[in-house]
Amino acid sequence: LLGIVKVGAVDADQHKSLGGQYGVKGFPSIKIFGANKNKPDDYQGGRSSQAIVDGALNTLRTLVKDRMSGRSGGSDNSRQSGGGGSKKNVVELTDDNFDRLVLDSGEVWLVEFFAPWCGHCKSLEPEWAAAASAVKEQTKDKVHLGAVDATVHQGLASRYGVRGFPTIKIFKKGEEPEDYQGGRTRGDIIARALDLFSDNAAPPELLEILNADVLKKTCDDYQLCVIAVLPHILDTGAAGRNSYLEVMMKMAEKYKKKMWGWLWTEAGAQMELEAALGIGGFGYPAMTAINARKMKFALLKGSFSETGIHEFLRDLSVGRGSTATVGGGALPKINSVDAWDGKDGEFPVGNDYDLSDVDLDDDIGKEEL
Repeated sequence: LLGIVKVGAVDADQHKSLGGQYGVKGFPSIKIFGANKNKPDDYQGGRSSQAIVDGALNTLRTLVKDRMSGRSGGSDNSRQSGGGGSKKNVVELTDDNFDRLVLDSGEVWLVEFFAPWCGHCKSLEPEWAAAASAVKEQTKDKVHLGAVDATVHQGLASRYGVRGFPTIKIFKKGEEPEDYQGGRTRGDIIARALDLFSDNAAPPELLEILNADVLKKTCDDYQLCVIAVLPHILDTGAAGRNSYLEVMMKMAEKYKKKMWGWLWTEAGAQMELEAALGIGGFGYPAMTAINARKMKFALLKGSFSETGIHEFLRDLSVGRGSTATVGGGALPKINSVDAWDGKDGEFPVGNDYDLSDVDLDDDIGKEEL
């Protein structure tokens, strides 16, 4: 189309803020960015090359027709415009509720101080509303976006030294508020909110794979799930196993901003999982990282140590390292097992045999060499 219409692709696993910004919930999702870049349309056509070309031509015709008739398709910057987000997710803050909702909550808040007559505030409002919706979902309602009408609640504006509009302040538990220094697009706001969420979040939980639900939920909820297969308890004892788990917990803390899931299982407990990931029943401890959306995985090739795992995960986080497809193209059958009790293993008790009545001839089976 002579360069007028362009086709692009976004890896939503690598650029999560863009996916959140535009409400992407399934893959592949195709969006059409016409005259109003803040409100793309969902592509509803077929997925063949010809259907996509036809859809692009139809969009171009509509754009030309609108412009010839004098309609720009631009966004309405009034405070009533949703701009892709819902104002209901922006908390209205007042002199009466500010301390209770913000200061006493123990959670992270980004607060916009605005004036209704302010042009920049009107431009920010749809971005703020869209970001509030995405942040609420992606942080499971742990980071909040609020707004204060500083012309009505002048005491709050004075309290926090607000002198221009819009002013955005970040409030964290036990700390003085800080000025927000980022960009004013919804993508910028979402990215900063996710950073704040990660900085203040507890390390992810390290779970033992006890059944199929544990594996499925963890791998469905997170971009990557990191899985360790640890030696049998009889091979390491409790002290040895705990040392491996400690390494994993340190790595989970180090990479908590990535918001990955962390799992472990004992060698031999989930043989079908080991086979699907090419672990093959030897070389324990082993580690793999699975992208369940793409059904791709990567194996740790270095040592099971803080250094070795850090190098492995660092390469994954920047898109380096070799990957393979999960065997069978789906998560395998998972056995239901009992949780480890934290103790050393016990060898199975066998039957005792009395050999006193057995006549053993020392010469049987001997040959001269």
